[in-house]
Amino acid sequence: MQTRLVLLLLALAPVVLAKKFKEEEKPAWAKKDIRDYSEADLERLLDQWEEDEEPLEDDELPEHLRPQPKLDLSNLDSKSPEDLLKVSKKGRTLMTFVSVTGNPTREESDTITKLWQTSLWNNHIQAERYMVDDNRAIFLFKDGTQAWDAKDFLIEQERCKGVTIENKEYPGVNAKKDEL
Repeated sequence: MQTRLVLLLLALAPVVLAKKFKEEEKPAWAKKDIRDYSEADLERLLDQWEEDEEPLEDDELPEHLRPQPKLDLSNLDSKSPEDLLKVSKKGRTLMTFVSVTGNPTREESDTITKLWQTSLWNNHIQAERYMVDDNRAIFLFKDGTQAWDAKDFLIEQERCKGVTIENKEYPGVNAKKDEL
């Protein structure tokens, strides 16, 4: 009998203890219709929502809020600025522009760059590809250091006119001099 009474009290406790604001106890901004909320009201609501949240782990933060990785300059060759740039882009998103030789149609360029993207993926270099022109594509790398490995592969391809990383042009091996 006692256990039933205790269970009944425990079951009713959340109902009795749950507090619902009366209309006159709410702050002025909370009485508004949600469609009438201003930016400040929405910001206040977001702050309340995130009040008891634990901070995100570094790898879960958006890229612009992540702490910069520590650079180990002791292993780098000071005569190679490319190596320094490569190390500084570790863990950062990086875009490269890749051009196809000749005067290809958009479909032809799409097929060629898709093949290059597949080859990169098969070599564990993750790149997203976006066509920006009939003979030009953007390859987006989530880890910027992979862009230089991809560049080494891409400039060796028969139809690669050139690769641009950080405003530096790397001509394709098979590109004709008059096309550059």
